[in-house]
Amino acid sequence: MNLHEYQAKELLKKYNVPVQEGIPCNTPTEAEEAYRQIHTQYDSKFAVVKAQIHAGGRGKGKIAGTEQRGVAVGKNAEDIKTIAQNILGGTLVTIQTGPAGKLVNKVLVAQDVYFEGPSPVKEFYLSILLDRTKGQNVIMYSTEGGMNIEDVAHDTPEKIFKEWIHPGGLLQAFQARKIAFNLGLSGEAFKSCVKFVTNLYAAYVGLDCAMLEINPLFKTSTDKIIAVDCKMSIDDNALMRHADVAALRDISEEDPTEVEAGKFNLNFVKLDGNVGCMVNGAGLAMATMDMIQLSGGEPANFLDVGGTANAQTVEAGFRIILKDPKVKAILINIFGGIVRCDRVAQGVIDAYQSIGNINIPIIVRLQGTNADVAKKLIDESGLKVQSAILLSEAAALVNKAVA
Repeated sequence: MNLHEYQAKELLKKYNVPVQEGIPCNTPTEAEEAYRQIHTQYDSKFAVVKAQIHAGGRGKGKIAGTEQRGVAVGKNAEDIKTIAQNILGGTLVTIQTGPAGKLVNKVLVAQDVYFEGPSPVKEFYLSILLDRTKGQNVIMYSTEGGMNIEDVAHDTPEKIFKEWIHPGGLLQAFQARKIAFNLGLSGEAFKSCVKFVTNLYAAYVGLDCAMLEINPLFKTSTDKIIAVDCKMSIDDNALMRHADVAALRDISEEDPTEVEAGKFNLNFVKLDGNVGCMVNGAGLAMATMDMIQLSGGEPANFLDVGGTANAQTVEAGFRIILKDPKVKAILINIFGGIVRCDRVAQGVIDAYQSIGNINIPIIVRLQGTNADVAKKLIDESGLKVQSAILLSEAAALVNKAVA
């Protein structure tokens, strides 16, 4: 589950991780008032307006049809109100959203941290995630922070440092010092960084994060280390332990069909192809998508109905697939190990009868428990469903359907 920047920062503060302070706003008037509060509370001459969407690249991204960036600096209350007005309700297009962009419903008005002081400001990069090859969490960091970290990783990978942490314990003190040293820090900035990284890793573990990225990790002109931006993703499987975090979910940022699928406990991911597929088991689903690709089609989705599928869940999956106008055919590939084939067949029949006339080909391959009963149900239903025994036969029917 992804979080907005303002939500992630509030969670970090509970672990004593210093952040760039800000106030989330839903309207331009709220943004104007937020500027006044920040100006008074932090003596901040400027303020930053940041679009809140689940995507990176906001600083370079633009509101569709305008030159308004997703992150902009305002010098006074009037500036802030105008910027918020330009961003709110607009569609922000970034390198991560694709051309479709994302609707902006909220902005964060944040304090200015780039003020002048006794030492120069610096931007770094730091993220924490699981390194699956080593089975350990890894902290990746670089002296080259800011908006172009992807270019740094591609062009100068030697500037990306990595520190692995044993899964049985927290970040060790010598590791935190090593990170601060490699970032070229000294004095108060060094001490601040050691404390920052230690507390940040505690937050990563304590919140069951799947990924935690700070970019930029910022050294102020007074040698304080703070998180100017934060991208946080929580492991869905751990949400049962974090009711307060689960309550932060913003379904408006998620694909509506994936949200609907979740209500029926369906494992669904929308793709860009033309062949809808319904399968039981993740491995078989991946193999089925490969077969669709090899047959000349493109998978329109990943849909695993699981081992407890019944007629109702199958019908729900069927309806979700049919909502995609790009789908030219549907392939149902079920191996009846735990799930019974006749339950799936009944779900297909119920969906067909409930929805009415379906003008795209439906190919069904059912093997395993009660496969003979399932075949009889479909054959006697009178539906225009094409059946197959081998997966290669099903693939051939898919090829014919999308040709």
